[in-house]
This record gives sequence, structure tokens and C-alpha cells, in this order.
Amino acid sequence: MIYRLCPTLIEKEYVYIAETPLFEINCGEKTWFAYTEKEKAGIIRQLGDKRFKVSRSKGLGENDPDMMWLTTMNPETRRLTKVLPGDGEEAAQMFDVLLGNNLQGRKEMIAAEGHNYFDVSDLM
Repeated sequence: MIYRLCPTLIEKEYVYIAETPLFEINCGEKTWFAYTEKEKAGIIRQLGDKRFKVSRSKGLGENDPDMMWLTTMNPETRRLTKVLPGDGEEAAQMFDVLLGNNLQGRKEMIAAEGHNYFDVSDLM
């Protein structure tokens, strides 16, 4: 929507995306948040033989205000990604592949690039 309705904001590099973590990892009283499969694996590796629980984080609309502050809104801990002018075309293409009508193209993209986004060894 912003790419189409407010391109000037992107051209002037005023737009940021607040990232939300994909995983919540609990071990005793301590909690970690991982934004990628790689981060999750690193945290689990550090925990070693300790007992822990991994939960897939909820989407933004399902988090309560305290969790939103802790993971996404707190300026001390949040992760922001700047949206750059050149990102628009690439984003449009990705949306078309992931959400468009070309099922075969989507399958091919996932087969070719899926390993970059999740650890396929967990699936075997």
C-alpha cells in the first residue's frame, strides 16, 4: 500500500518496518526472542541440555500490548528495517510470486530458495 499510495515517503527513506520475532524461547525464568531460524538454532545450541520450550510467535494483531512493547515497539530492543526506494519493484515481484495465481512459480521459488528461510533438516 505504501509503495503505491506514498512513494515519496519511500523515495525520501522515511519508511521503516518494525520486525517481530518468529520464535519465543523459554528456559526457566528467562525468555529469548529469535527473528530467524538461524537465531533460534543459536539460542538452542547455547542452552545445551537445559529444558526449554519454543513457541512460534503470534502475529502483530494477536499480541497483547505488553508483548508488543517488549518485542516490537521498545526503542531499546526493537529491530527496524529501512525501506529503500529500490525495494519496491522487488517487493511487488515477491508479492506476486507468493500471493499470486502462479502456483507452479511459487513451488519453484520455494524449492530453490526455501533453504534460505528455514532449516530443511528439521523437516526430515
